[in-house]
Amino acid sequence: MSQTMTISPPIAERRPHRLAAHGVERDDPYHWLRDENWREVMRDPSVLRRDIRDYLEAENAYTEAMLADVADLRGKLFEELKGRIKADDSSPPLPDGPFAYYVRFEEAGEHPLYCRQPREGGPEEILLDGDALSKEHAFYRLGAVRQSFDHRLLAWAEDVKGSELYRVRVRDIDSGRVVDEGPEGTHGNIVWAKDNAHYFYTALNEDLRPDRVYCHRIGDDPSKDRLVYHETDNGYYLGVDEGDSRELVYIVSHASETTEVRILPADRPDADPVVIAPRREGHEYDVTDQGDRLIIRTNRDGAVDFKLMETPLAAPGEENWRELVPAREGVLLRGVTAFSGWLARLETVDALPRIVITDTATNESHEIAFDEEAYSLGIGGGQEYESGRLRFSYSSPTTPERVFDYDMVVRERELLKEQEIPSGHNPADYVVRRIQAKAHDGEEIPVTVLHRADARLDGNEPLMLYGYGSYGISIPASFSPHRFSLVDRGFVYAIAHIRGGMEKGYRWYLDGKLEKKTNTFRDFISAAEALIGRGWARAGEIAIHGGSAGGMLVGAVANMRPDLWKAVVAEVPFVDCLTTILDDSLPLTPPEWTEWGNPITTKAVHDLMLSYSPYDNVEAKAYPAMLINGGLTDPRVTYWEPSKWAAKLRASKTDDNLLLLKINMESGHGGSAGRFDKLKEVALNYVFLLKVFGRT
Repeated sequence: MSQTMTISPPIAERRPHRLAAHGVERDDPYHWLRDENWREVMRDPSVLRRDIRDYLEAENAYTEAMLADVADLRGKLFEELKGRIKADDSSPPLPDGPFAYYVRFEEAGEHPLYCRQPREGGPEEILLDGDALSKEHAFYRLGAVRQSFDHRLLAWAEDVKGSELYRVRVRDIDSGRVVDEGPEGTHGNIVWAKDNAHYFYTALNEDLRPDRVYCHRIGDDPSKDRLVYHETDNGYYLGVDEGDSRELVYIVSHASETTEVRILPADRPDADPVVIAPRREGHEYDVTDQGDRLIIRTNRDGAVDFKLMETPLAAPGEENWRELVPAREGVLLRGVTAFSGWLARLETVDALPRIVITDTATNESHEIAFDEEAYSLGIGGGQEYESGRLRFSYSSPTTPERVFDYDMVVRERELLKEQEIPSGHNPADYVVRRIQAKAHDGEEIPVTVLHRADARLDGNEPLMLYGYGSYGISIPASFSPHRFSLVDRGFVYAIAHIRGGMEKGYRWYLDGKLEKKTNTFRDFISAAEALIGRGWARAGEIAIHGGSAGGMLVGAVANMRPDLWKAVVAEVPFVDCLTTILDDSLPLTPPEWTEWGNPITTKAVHDLMLSYSPYDNVEAKAYPAMLINGGLTDPRVTYWEPSKWAAKLRASKTDDNLLLLKINMESGHGGSAGRFDKLKEVALNYVFLLKVFGRT
């Protein structure tokens, strides 16, 4: 008998606990896994209650024991994944004044080095060494890293617990000396004022919600920082950013469907912010600046997929807004980047992205052409405002990322970098397809499919189906080198672009939230059934994967249609969703009500969430094999959600399929911070799948 067959899983103790709302009572025997001192645990994981720690460590040990027989394969996968990453990778230098700034890695480095060199070439300066900074910490992640306008100072934010509580520090670049040990408990963003003596940041409250923007003067005690704005509505998040010209500072209050933007001059850090348009429920807008005008992307006047407007900077009120680009049926305006003489729009049409360039002097527009069947585009920050060059990235499931500078005057692109795959990659060995799956109500669900060119597609190859479907987040048809560890072993890899995302416009999002949330789950099942119908997969031979709200997705469909799935990988899964959204003391709960509804005040919302909550719908029946991951200091999906779910599944399910729980005791929502440490997490997911499917 093998070792894995003789190991008994940990069984969590059942402790009586009753929950009640709207006349409905629920048993929650694993409620004790939530440490009532959880806020302190986020800041200091060592204070976790001993009985909880013992259980989590027992689950982690069980996971390792059950995968001991595939330890060699796990190590092989890690080396394979690592072999697809250029060890000494670097980003294309981004010009800023007299310098060009870039990020690079040392060959064995886990964390980035931030560097610069003279714009026209010359010796490199290492401004910040992430590897050196990380040495004293079990967890280390850099947030924003920003140079001052005069290029003398460098500010950076760092998280040393995984709880997304960042401290800001400032270094004198010439001397290398830290000249400011700034505020702690920030959101990780930094915006410099033009006097090079102040910066703006967002602070988190005791519930870990960003709700205040402060202005800090270099060298001052952070307790004396000027409060610029306090967001008192706990249904909103607060952020601070800079515009494309860097002439303005933007303070943004946002809920899932409502926005309010304030501005102040970057050269007047003592100024009071001015509201562009007061918040109005359902009105979303964002703003950038171009000379003496503001450019506004807005959904007002029924522009569901957004339109573009302008308003004078001197009089920005809504009464002065004028339309630049109207709302268009089937065209989602995702964002706009301003240059001194150009506007670059990122749009989505038929679930594919496009970039449209407009010369603001002539109002003439043109589109940058791409020809693959499915692909992804991105426009990064830090563009040089006065230039006529747009930097963008392009990739597809078969094509590694390429970074281009596009000359908007002559309409030519220059390839700056192509993602290198040191172990080798030939796009011709793979095929990407875009198919449509019919939903229960007749909607067409886009599904991106990646497979080897020599795949038989006869249903004998395992299928991996990935999905998310919440918050309007679209899953791009982009390149991931990791997937080929499955695809090269015969898997067909598919992404279901389900409702709740915005792949087919804003209505696609609206049709997958609130009272229509179950469309998300039913779409995912429909995508699987469409692939089965084509003969490309078989029921019971499908793996599904999702994280965070995507973890809720795979948890819900595991309850709804366990017969379809052979394996489930749920990363930081939001699975005790009703209990969480009923608890307004948790940091994410009030802002989440616009996504799910408020089950505290509305019984219909309560009952709907109860109908799909993965934790509440665990039953005594057979489930697929499951790997559940979480992070102890995760402030978004708290560690007890995946832990309770695993405990309840283990006590309820009637099968002998593998059920593993892995809680990272030193990280949060994003998992490990180091680039190679992250690969160990991917290798864990993949070795679990290969073990379940009997592949090597």
